[in-house]
Amino acid sequence: MLKEPQLDAHAPWEQRFRAPVVLYSRLAKAAPHRGLVVTNKPGRYQIHAWDVPTGELRQVTSDPTGKIFGYVQPDGRYIYYLVDRQGNELGHYVRVPFEGGEEQDLTPGLPAYSSFEIAVSRAGNLIGLSVAEGEDRGMQLYAIEPAENGEVGEPRLVHTSPFIYSGPAISNRGEALVVSVPPEGDPQHFRLLALDRTGRELGELWDGPGSSIEPRLFSPLGDLRLLAMSNASGVNRPLVWDVSTGERVDLGIGELEGEVQPADWSEDGRHILLVHNSKAVQQLYLYDMQERALTRLEHPSGTYAFFYPPYFAPGGEIYADWEDSTHPSRVVALDARTGAYRRDVLNAGEVPPGHAWRSVSFTSSDGQEIQGWLGLPGGEGPFPTILNTHGGPTSVANDLFSASSQMWLDHGFAFLTINYRGSTTFGREFEEQIRGDLGHWEVEDMVAARDWLVEQGIAQPNRIVPQGGSYGGYLTLMALGKYPELWAGGLALVPVVDWKMNHEDSAGTLQAYDELLLGGKPEEVPERYTAGSPLTYVDNVSAPVLIIAGHNDTRCPARPIEVYAERMRALGKPVELEWFDAGHGSLVIEQQIEQARSMLRFVYKLLD
Repeated sequence: MLKEPQLDAHAPWEQRFRAPVVLYSRLAKAAPHRGLVVTNKPGRYQIHAWDVPTGELRQVTSDPTGKIFGYVQPDGRYIYYLVDRQGNELGHYVRVPFEGGEEQDLTPGLPAYSSFEIAVSRAGNLIGLSVAEGEDRGMQLYAIEPAENGEVGEPRLVHTSPFIYSGPAISNRGEALVVSVPPEGDPQHFRLLALDRTGRELGELWDGPGSSIEPRLFSPLGDLRLLAMSNASGVNRPLVWDVSTGERVDLGIGELEGEVQPADWSEDGRHILLVHNSKAVQQLYLYDMQERALTRLEHPSGTYAFFYPPYFAPGGEIYADWEDSTHPSRVVALDARTGAYRRDVLNAGEVPPGHAWRSVSFTSSDGQEIQGWLGLPGGEGPFPTILNTHGGPTSVANDLFSASSQMWLDHGFAFLTINYRGSTTFGREFEEQIRGDLGHWEVEDMVAARDWLVEQGIAQPNRIVPQGGSYGGYLTLMALGKYPELWAGGLALVPVVDWKMNHEDSAGTLQAYDELLLGGKPEEVPERYTAGSPLTYVDNVSAPVLIIAGHNDTRCPARPIEVYAERMRALGKPVELEWFDAGHGSLVIEQQIEQARSMLRFVYKLLD
C-alpha cells in the first residue's frame, strides 16, 4: 500500500523545496571582494550582487518568472544578464553597476537573440558574446569595446558560423577572443579558433577528426596562455595553449580513470584546479605548473561542480557550490593546499533529514555499463519506483540534492536516476554514441535500468514510472512509445515531442544544438528527425502520461506539445497537459511545489 500523499504546506518534502539554496556563485577574479550569487531566497531564483567579505547579498533582478544566468565582470564593476520576455530566453544582454542602477542595453541595434555565453576581459575593455539572431542565420560572435565613461559602443561582428559555438574566452587585456567552432566538414566536433577584436585570425588548435577542444580561461598573469580541454584521448583532459606562440602543453595527470576538466587558475599562475569525474563521482585535484605535479585534495564527498566549477578565493581558499543528496547547495570554503573543509561561506536553509543516494551500476542491452544513483525508502521492497532521466543530454547526474527525489522517497517510492548514453564525463564514445540516432540507446539504457530494478527486488514490475525534464521528459515519452508494456505511466516536464517542429519553433541556439545531435537540418536528414521523435510512436502508447510545459519555452516549444496531446486524445489515450506561464522550467518555488503536487496526485491515481 502507498502512504497517503502529503499535500499540506508543512510536509517535509515541501519544506525541502522552500529551503533557501545557493544555485551557484561566481567571483570577480580581479576584484574578489565582489561576486555574483543566484539564490531562491526571494521565493524565486534571482541574481544577487555578493559582497564577499560580509556575505551580504543584494537582489539585482526582479524578474516575475525568475532569472538564473548571470555574469560578473572580472573587475567587479558590472553584472550582466539577458533580459527576455516571460522566460522565453530571447532578448538582449544588459549590464547594471554592481552597486545598483539602471539597466544598460549592450546591443540596442540588434534584433532579439538567444545566447549561451558572454565574457568580459579582465581589464574590462572588451566584451564578447556569442548569439543566434534568428532562423537559419547560424551563430554570430560580437565584440564590444566599452568606453571609460560607461558607454558600451557599437557591437562589431567578428565571426559567424553556421554551427554552434562554445565560448568566447577573452584574454586579460582583450587581445584575443577564443571560441570553439566546428572544423570544415565535421559539424559535430570542435577546434579552437583565436581572433583579435577585429576578427583577424590569430591561430587555431585541433586534434583531428572525431575530436573536440573547448576553451576555459586565460592565464591571470597577462600572457596569452589559454586553459582548455581536449577529448582526443577518448576522455577530456586539460591542456594549456599559448595563442601567441602556438605552443601547447598537455597537463600530466597520470592514469586517472574517467574525465579531468580544468576549473580555475590560481592568481599567481602556478596552480590549476581540476575536477575529476569517475562514474559520476567528483574529486578535486591541484596541478602545479612549475613542478608538473598533481595533488589530490582531501575534501568531503559530494558534488562540487554542477552549474559552474569551483574556484580559487583569497586567503588560501577554494570556494565551491557544494551539495549532496541530503544537503542543499551552499558555498563552502576548502583549504587550497589540502582540500580540507574550513567553513560554510554562504549557508543553505535547514531541511528535514532525507534519504541518501548511493551509486549503482548495471549492464545495458549491448553490454555497456550504465551508472546511476539509487535512493530507497524505509521498509522492505519491492517498491513502486520512479526512474528518472536528466536533461541535456550533454549533462550528468552527480550526487545532487533533489527535493523532487526526496518527495518520492518520503512517500515510499524507490528513486533511480541514470546516466544514460549521451551523458557527459563518461568519455567521448559514450557521449557521442547517440548522435544521429536519438532515443535509441538512451531508451535501451532505461529498459536495462528497469530490468535491473526488478531483478534486484527493488521495484514492483507493474509500478515503475519514468520521469524527466527537458531531454529527460523527451526520453520519458520515447520510452512510453517504444516499450509501452513496461511502464505504469509517465511524467514529462518541458519535453521534446517532435524534433522537426521543435527545430522550426526553437531559438537559434537550440536549432544549432538540434543539428549537432541529429547530424543535420530536418530537410537534410528527415528520417533521423522522424525516428527520434516521440510523436512517431504515439499510437503505441498505452500508459497514462502527465505533461507539464511552459507557454514561452523556446527550447521545447509549446506547439508540438499541443499536437502530441491532441493526438493522444484523438486516439482515446489518457493524457493530462498542464501549462505554466514561463519558459524552460519554473523558477518560482510555489509553482514548483504545485507541479510536484500534480505529479503526486497523478501517480497516486495511476497506482491506486
